[in-house]
Amino acid sequence: MERQRLARLLLAAVLPAGLCAAAHAQETKPTEAAVEQAAEKPAEAAAAQAAPQAAQPAATPAAVPTGPVPTGPAQTGAEKPAEQPAPKPAEPAAAPAAEKPAEKPAEKTAAQAAQAAPKPAEKTAEKPAARKPAAAAAAGNPLKAAIAGSWRDPNNIARDQYRHPLETLQFFGVRPDQTVVEITPGGGWYSEILAPYLREKGRYVAAVVDPDSQTKDSARIYYDKAKTGLEKKFADAPLQYAAAVVAAYDPFKPAFGPANSADVVLTFRNVHNWRSAGQAEVMFKGFFEVLKPGGTLGVVEHRAKADVPADDKSGYVGQAQVIAMAEAAGFRLEGKSEVNANPRDTKDYPKGVWTLPPSNQHDAADEAKYKAIGESDRMTLRFRKPR
Repeated sequence: MERQRLARLLLAAVLPAGLCAAAHAQETKPTEAAVEQAAEKPAEAAAAQAAPQAAQPAATPAAVPTGPVPTGPAQTGAEKPAEQPAPKPAEPAAAPAAEKPAEKPAEKTAAQAAQAAPKPAEKTAEKPAARKPAAAAAAGNPLKAAIAGSWRDPNNIARDQYRHPLETLQFFGVRPDQTVVEITPGGGWYSEILAPYLREKGRYVAAVVDPDSQTKDSARIYYDKAKTGLEKKFADAPLQYAAAVVAAYDPFKPAFGPANSADVVLTFRNVHNWRSAGQAEVMFKGFFEVLKPGGTLGVVEHRAKADVPADDKSGYVGQAQVIAMAEAAGFRLEGKSEVNANPRDTKDYPKGVWTLPPSNQHDAADEAKYKAIGESDRMTLRFRKPR
């Protein structure tokens, strides 16, 4: 009996510890082992007590008067450690939390890659379109290519800023398939552009004064030098000038080719010479005769402030005077351009227009002054021969 009493006391002392161990299973693993050892001792005591009652072994634990802790709660406490391993509800919550951080970086990376990928492609595609080399642009425009030609004299190229060859020839409407007659081209400033420009499809005629038409030796020598110099220029560069023609004319009874054979007649800074020599009227008539109906006459001339007398030696001519001469020959004024205008030109110099560049007939001390002015103020007029 004493032994049974001791077993009941021991069981009463051990079972509350088991409940505490079940409530704190994750923190009291060593206590679980103690509970298991303690649970074995009551089982042995119950077996010894139930030996005379072998027919009811399973009911013995329930019949034991345990006092404060019954057998039912003890079994429930024994089951809780089995029902509460690591908390499973936390696993599903942790899984989505683990997946979201993994997905967000992936989504941002893909979005950034999608946005970044097209940008370099777009920039690469734009660069070729934005760039267009000057040589390629000239190659697509025969007139620009002729003006940019490597055969041109550097001194002539330096004057492009004053003579504006591109804008001037465009204003006159010169095309590469036309027959163009240039009157008294001098050293060939415009020949360097026009002859190569017209070589393939058109025809360039350089109309020069026939030296034999002159009565004075000085004039004959002068015009002979001009004619032979231009012929040599053309012969020395056959690739550019092989198709160019030098045609001599008599300025007192000019004929520049067969009647109605030219598309365009051009004259640059010559009218003042014809006026002073009394040849202006017949020259304009000669232009009219050689041009086809509907043909163009282009005139560039030093522009005076107003009309000048016939014996004026300044080199300037009144714009209204040039228009009147052309209209008297049968032309109709079609257009005016200020492309060769120069408002800095005061037109009152000691040696007239020849004081300015390129002649520069002035004192060396005045070089900077006249260089700042530049070349003369010039009228640019386009006339049409009626059809």
